[in-house]
Amino acid sequence: MKYDLIVLGSGPGGYVAAIRASQLGMKVAVVEKAELGGVCLNWGCIPTKALLKSAQVFEYLNHAADYGVKFDGEASASLPDMVKRSREVAAGMSKGIQFLLKKNKIEHIQGHGTLLPGKKIRVKPDDGDATEYEADHIIIATGARSRQLDNLPQDGKKIIGYREAMVLDKQPESMVVVGSGAIGTEFAWFYNAIGTKVTLVEFMPNIVPLEDEEVSKTLERSFKKAKIKVMTNSSVESVDTSGEKCKVLVKTKKGEETIEADIVLSAVGIAANIEGIGLEETGIKTEKGKIVVDEFYRTGVEGYYAIGDAVPGQALAHVASAEGIICVEKIAGHHPEPMDYNNIPGCTYCSPEVASVGYTEKAAKEAGYELKVGKFPFSASGKASAAGAKEGFVKLIFDAKYGELLGAHMIGANVTEMIAEAVVARKLETTGHELIKAVHPHPTMSEAVMEAAAAAYDEVIHM
Repeated sequence: MKYDLIVLGSGPGGYVAAIRASQLGMKVAVVEKAELGGVCLNWGCIPTKALLKSAQVFEYLNHAADYGVKFDGEASASLPDMVKRSREVAAGMSKGIQFLLKKNKIEHIQGHGTLLPGKKIRVKPDDGDATEYEADHIIIATGARSRQLDNLPQDGKKIIGYREAMVLDKQPESMVVVGSGAIGTEFAWFYNAIGTKVTLVEFMPNIVPLEDEEVSKTLERSFKKAKIKVMTNSSVESVDTSGEKCKVLVKTKKGEETIEADIVLSAVGIAANIEGIGLEETGIKTEKGKIVVDEFYRTGVEGYYAIGDAVPGQALAHVASAEGIICVEKIAGHHPEPMDYNNIPGCTYCSPEVASVGYTEKAAKEAGYELKVGKFPFSASGKASAAGAKEGFVKLIFDAKYGELLGAHMIGANVTEMIAEAVVARKLETTGHELIKAVHPHPTMSEAVMEAAAAAYDEVIHM
C-alpha cells in the first residue's frame, strides 16, 4: 500500500493534482469519502450553472416577443424539473472524473482519510475496517463548506445553505439571501428569475463587494430593476423560525426592519474542511482556519502539502487546480513559477454576468499608480444590440507610465467567457496600445475589450 503520492480529496484541486502527478510518472491514489469531483462538480460550480441556464431559458421564453418570436403558450418554471436536470449534469461530471482517474491509472480509495505521522494516512470506509496507506508525498485538498453564523443557525429547512438551495423540492414564494458574494448573488438572481420574491442583504456598502465599485453599482441597479430588494449596509440580527414564515430582523442605517420570508439562505462565505483530518497529530500548523503553506504549498512538515480552499488565497476551483499542478510539478523536480494571485479571474454567473481580474480602480490608486481608465458600454456594441444584451460595459485600467494592464472589469452577457483575454494579456505584460492594435472580430462582444483600451487612450471609434 505504498504510493508516490496520495491526495486527500477529489475536488478540482485534488483530482487535477492527481492526474498531473500520474502524467509525471508517479504512482497515485486519491482518497475521497463522498462523490468524486468534490463540491465544485457536485454541489457548486457545475450544478448551479445548470440551474442558472434553466432560469435563463425561462427568461428567454418570457421575452420571446422581443426577438420577433410568437409564443402562444404560457411559460412556467418547474423547480423540481430544473433540480432534476441539474443533478443529472452533476452526476455526469462526477462519472467523468471517475473515467479520468481510471484512464490515468489512479487508484480511488473510498472513505474518510485521517493523516498520520510518517507520511501515512488511515482511511475508514463507510462500512468496513480502516486501512493504513503510505506515500512519499501527501497532498491535503479537502475543500470547504458553507460557513455557519451563530445568528443564522442552519436547520436545512427554513434556514439553509447553498446545498439545500440547489435541491429544494418546492419553489418558495419568498426568500431572504444573506450575503452578496458569488453564491448569494447567483441564487438571488436564479430564484427571482423563476418567480420567487427575493431580498438580498449585504453587510458592505455594495453588493459583490470585491468587485470594482462601478460594476457593483451597475449590478445593483439591474437587480432592483428585476424587482430584487437590495439592502446594503445591512445585517441580519436574528431569524425567528417559530411561525409558518421566517421573521428576519435586519439592521440598517435607518433602523431595524422585519422581513417575512419562507426561506432564509445563508451565503456568508465558506470555512475550510480541516477539522478531524489529523493535522494536530502530524504537527501541521494552521492560522485563521487555514493550513499554513509556502509558495509551493509545502506545509512545515516534510512530505505533507495543502492546496485549494484549505489554504489562504481565493477560494475558487480554478485556483485550486492551478495550485495542485504547481505543487505536483515542484514535487517532481520541475521548476514551476509560483502563483500570481493578483492575476486570478473571478466570475459571477448571474444576469448580467460579472467578471474581473487584477486591480480595481480604487485599489490601483491606493497602490500608487497613475492611471489611464477606459470604459466601453455594450449599448454601443453592434453584437450586444443584435443579441438584445445591451446592459453593462468593459472597463480597463492601465498604468499611465508604462501602459501595463492593471485590471479588467466587465459586466454584461457572456463576460465570464471574455475575461480570459485580459488574464492572458496581463500574464504576457501586454500594453494598452498592443490591445488596441490587436484586431478583434466583428461583430462580437469581445470587441468591447479593444474599444475600452482605445477609450483609455482617447482613440475609441464607436463611442
